[in-house]
Amino acid sequence: MTIFETRESTVRSYCRSWPTVFDRAAGSWMYDEQGRGYLDFFAGAGALNYGHNNPVLKEALLDYIMSDRVTHSLDMFTVAKRELLTALDEIVLTPRGMPHKVQFTGPTGTNAVEAALKLARKVTGRTGVICFTNAFHGMTLGSLSVTGNAFHRGAAGVPLAHATPMPYDGALQGSTADFGWLDRLLTDPGSGLGTPAAVIVETVQGEGGINVSRPQWLQGLAERCRRHGILLIVDDVQMGCGRTGPFFSFETAGIQPDVICMSKSLSGYGLPFAVLLLKPELDLWQPGEHNGTFRGNNPAFVTAAAALRTYWRDDVLEKATIAKGQRMSAALTELELSLAGNAFRTRGRGLVHGVECTTGELARKVTAAAFDRGLLLETAGPHDEVIKLMPPLTITDAELDHGLELFAEAVRAIY
Repeated sequence: MTIFETRESTVRSYCRSWPTVFDRAAGSWMYDEQGRGYLDFFAGAGALNYGHNNPVLKEALLDYIMSDRVTHSLDMFTVAKRELLTALDEIVLTPRGMPHKVQFTGPTGTNAVEAALKLARKVTGRTGVICFTNAFHGMTLGSLSVTGNAFHRGAAGVPLAHATPMPYDGALQGSTADFGWLDRLLTDPGSGLGTPAAVIVETVQGEGGINVSRPQWLQGLAERCRRHGILLIVDDVQMGCGRTGPFFSFETAGIQPDVICMSKSLSGYGLPFAVLLLKPELDLWQPGEHNGTFRGNNPAFVTAAAALRTYWRDDVLEKATIAKGQRMSAALTELELSLAGNAFRTRGRGLVHGVECTTGELARKVTAAAFDRGLLLETAGPHDEVIKLMPPLTITDAELDHGLELFAEAVRAIY
């Protein structure tokens, strides 16, 4: 561990919760250099929906690399890019009646968010953006401006402007009507809020604590955006690519966002890759007006196309994810009911669930106990009080049950 302590910045975080040196990974498992296995209920913060070193994607990637194909290409035309765009068109967009163009941004989710905000302001000529309490959209300045977490916002070092937070679904616990405050701000000329350029929203807030919005809430939000001429941006960076069941997390609400941010599991293999999906009438960029050196990560295009063709030609993975999510929900609910004193509350959708503890300290003790038992978990929420369970979508039922048993053991050891 000495070299990490000596040379790596103190900004490192996940390694503090998992004090071992990892060496190998396969499927739903990671192995440290001593060979001990850890069941992964973290999945690269959602970047490994298809597991570690997925063999189908690995084969496509190795074949591409060993054939001396193009690796880096900025925004040049390549065979790999054509294959990806074709797969997106045929498998994802056209079947869903989505006319959206594909913009290759930079390699991470925050690059997609920055591009979305910039485009919304360019298209509308307005500057303001509506965001939501407990939102998380990234660590660069534009993304931070629409992120709720005070700890992350404080690191910006400059004022974060042109964003107005609204209560997320359930944030006011039913004490006021949905969008009551937003409606007042948008319709009252004395509110001080001009018509914003866009609304940005996560259908399930991941880093914010696994807060799940209702379909009718999302529908109400989309209707208000249409009524007031506001662009609707859905940040599907963590919850897209099947994490909640369907390929897009907003599908169950029957809405069609103007702009969609995607990254994390889009490459399918953990390779850096992000895109913006935008309705054609919004594609008003001048050539080169928004660019980036690593837009053309062709190995990521290859694994992304392979993931789409392997897992999304039918609804097998979607149905399996929903079924496993129900299995997880049932086990967590049973555990919740078995503990006295309302020890914690569970919530989630598909294969992302949160267990809200009374304090962040308790949540950290549980995740530490889980690590000791060979289970990798992270925390989320404004006080790190929510334990996030997010295994690969390809996890087997036996592995899922084993992980849930380890989690129950960890909880009972603390509670």
